[in-house]
Amino acid sequence: MQSTADLLVDCLEAEGVERVFGVPGEEIEDLLFSLRDSSIRFVPTRHEQGAAFMADVHGRLTGDAGVCLSTLGPGATNLMTGVADAHLDKSPVVAITGQGGRERLHKESHQALDVVDIFEPIVEWNTQIGEPEITPESVRKAFKLAEYEKPGATHLEFPEDVAAEAVDAEPIAIRDPVRRPDPDDESAESAARLLEAAERPIVLAGNGAVRTPASESIRALVDRVGVPVVETYMGKGAISDREPASLMTLDSGPDDEAARAIERADCVVAVGYDIAEHDPEGWNPDLDKTIVHVDYEPAEVYRHYNPDVEIVADVGAALEAIDERLPDGACSLWCNDLHDRLLDSVLEPPAESDPITVRNALPLVRGVMDDADVLVSDVGSHKMAIAQSFPTYEPNTCVISNGLASMGIAVPGALAADLATEANVVAATGDGGFMMNAAELETATRLDCSFTTVVFNDEDYGLISEKQESHRGEHTGTELTNPDLVTFAESFGIEAYRPESWDEIHQAFADAVPSDDPALIEVRLD
Repeated sequence: MQSTADLLVDCLEAEGVERVFGVPGEEIEDLLFSLRDSSIRFVPTRHEQGAAFMADVHGRLTGDAGVCLSTLGPGATNLMTGVADAHLDKSPVVAITGQGGRERLHKESHQALDVVDIFEPIVEWNTQIGEPEITPESVRKAFKLAEYEKPGATHLEFPEDVAAEAVDAEPIAIRDPVRRPDPDDESAESAARLLEAAERPIVLAGNGAVRTPASESIRALVDRVGVPVVETYMGKGAISDREPASLMTLDSGPDDEAARAIERADCVVAVGYDIAEHDPEGWNPDLDKTIVHVDYEPAEVYRHYNPDVEIVADVGAALEAIDERLPDGACSLWCNDLHDRLLDSVLEPPAESDPITVRNALPLVRGVMDDADVLVSDVGSHKMAIAQSFPTYEPNTCVISNGLASMGIAVPGALAADLATEANVVAATGDGGFMMNAAELETATRLDCSFTTVVFNDEDYGLISEKQESHRGEHTGTELTNPDLVTFAESFGIEAYRPESWDEIHQAFADAVPSDDPALIEVRLD
């Protein structure tokens, strides 16, 4: 016999979990001590939101569910933003929250909330482990549903009295993942004929194109058939931006040339595309495009996204089925002149007299990163610049939250990326997003992480200012002040830089990004 807390940890070990990110609490005491005596490392974070973001990015980069843990009440509600981010960004996450003993949950009680009910809208599935014997089934179901395409978050509530009870049970064995079926012949044939008949076809690669091996199939289709590709912010890297077929993202180009290209397209093959990423009204305003939907789930019902053909199947297999029904060169890179202009515009390094802006800084960041290195972007005006102007060459090497699009993800996300990969990692953030979870720098140093944090500092919620200025010609309620960020970083033992010219900025990037030591670079924007 063992405690139910021990059994839950055995189940996590059976799922291959190596780390659990979270904040300790009284109601999860048994679980914490069970974790201490296991092969799993519990990583205390400085805030539950940071823990959930770490689990979120771990899941996105590895495909294996990240795990975050909190106590009841405020601990559980603090997890919610990161869990909701995983829900809309389609990242596999299992959240575990403590709860008071069952004997007090029928009445008003200290810190007790109906957490299962609160989490219901932001998870694929959740439940309370109300009896010791259901623990193996509950854990296996949470991981199975979190990791199944399309992935997302699940939640388990673990009352403290259940955790302490004795139980005689074993984890449920993990089987091969459930696979989507191959596409049906009729749908694949219809899609191929629409693509071949189009004068200006284009592939729109979304989150599902980089979350799975589907990017390999997109690249094969593009190489043989010759069709241009434009990506959503979360689809960056589906094909290499060096490829002549790449038009980067929907908003790329000094004058939104990529958006103009998809406006001219007459057939759009949407691969792994979620309308939460980018509103299709922006690229199909007149409802005049032929649309082929290739995804793991049917298309959302929406006036501006009403596909002519839907292939609901394994995305890679669906693309291969379309590919094999088309002759070589069936399409044409009808806007290939645009690729060179786009790539040249985003790789041109700044002149010394150029203003210090995020967009001007990005060629210097890209220049010191290898193709497989990972950039994790926070949310704000800098995210827009990164999405539009940061060339990406491999899947999952530019991590952008654009489902929930929550500020504060960059530092905890970079920590998770550093633990999950062998790559150099850059956290790109504004001062607003940075200060939301800046305390996780302590977690990073405690774990001996070595990523570089680049803080673009304009002492403002800059994106909101930009929106207000465009609407009203002025802005209000957005100005900020900050601590001395260099001193702040150094207080954690982190090397910090405050370069003041383009030469100094370039040198700081070159020194910090390839280094095995953590660093922070404050870039003060003009």
